[in-house]
Amino acid sequence: MKKAGTLIGIILGAAAIFGAFLWEGGSADMLFLLPPMLIVFGGTLAAGLAGSSVDHMKRLPSLIKISFFPKKYDHIEIITQIVELGTLSRKEGILALEDKLESVKHPYLKKMFEMCVDGANPDTIEEVVHNEMYHISQRHDENINLFVKLGGYSPTMGIIGTVMGLIATLASAGQEPIVLIRHIASAFIATMWGIIMANIFWLPIGDKLRLLHDQEMRLYEIMLDGVKSVQTGEIPTVVLARLSMSLPMDEQKEFLRGKNVTFASGIRSSAKSNPSEEAANHTNMNNQDQINLENIMIPKDKDQRDKDQDQSSFFRSFKR
Repeated sequence: MKKAGTLIGIILGAAAIFGAFLWEGGSADMLFLLPPMLIVFGGTLAAGLAGSSVDHMKRLPSLIKISFFPKKYDHIEIITQIVELGTLSRKEGILALEDKLESVKHPYLKKMFEMCVDGANPDTIEEVVHNEMYHISQRHDENINLFVKLGGYSPTMGIIGTVMGLIATLASAGQEPIVLIRHIASAFIATMWGIIMANIFWLPIGDKLRLLHDQEMRLYEIMLDGVKSVQTGEIPTVVLARLSMSLPMDEQKEFLRGKNVTFASGIRSSAKSNPSEEAANHTNMNNQDQINLENIMIPKDKDQRDKDQDQSSFFRSFKR
């Protein structure tokens, strides 16, 4: 249900628009007229082909499918797997990860760990990954821009269809008024289809592909950070705390619940933590805050006393 949000949104949008039209007394045969639909659909795709390439246009069905049913990777599962591999690496060495690479689900995470096993240094891995991310972004931008262009062509084709319909209407000006009114209504059908296709199909799909791209790039950064931490031998709890910061706060709490992770505040994130221990930690923090406050206030009082003494000496010397 969550994956098919784009498809559901398009269906709901079309249902709202056409349902309102039918509710007002319209009929379906008024909207589904082949000539204006041919101008809008055919003209939009032809303009897209003229502005790109045949191979690029062939990817339209697969890109639409991706936007409707995107492949999702579980960030928590990936973070957990990185921490597990980091624990193994600290115990048995980085070469011990070679036997575990087949269990890595994400292909790019597997590729990063393969470079670690092969002996690449962290800077080299980061350079390779960022270079690959750059080329991925270039390909994704081409696909996204194609839908943005189609979203711009579609209303224009609708206007062209309307102008052609009005020309046909004026050409038959000597006929009965009913015929003229029907021609005018048919002319505006093209504009309607052009606007509808742009705003509930082409542009939303482009926005969804952009969202998927941003999510994918964030996941690559998380995986790169985790692989570098494992390669440099960081403590697994530090790796866990570092990577979990990429999650929203509520998901962080849920994810770290029951895990042995200590933050800078000294409070341990664990579902089995002792309430009296947490209370003692809070008491120590409050006492420390009071001590720091006293250390701050004492110099202020001393400065004030020195200032008062200076003023008193000045007035005494003035009276003399």
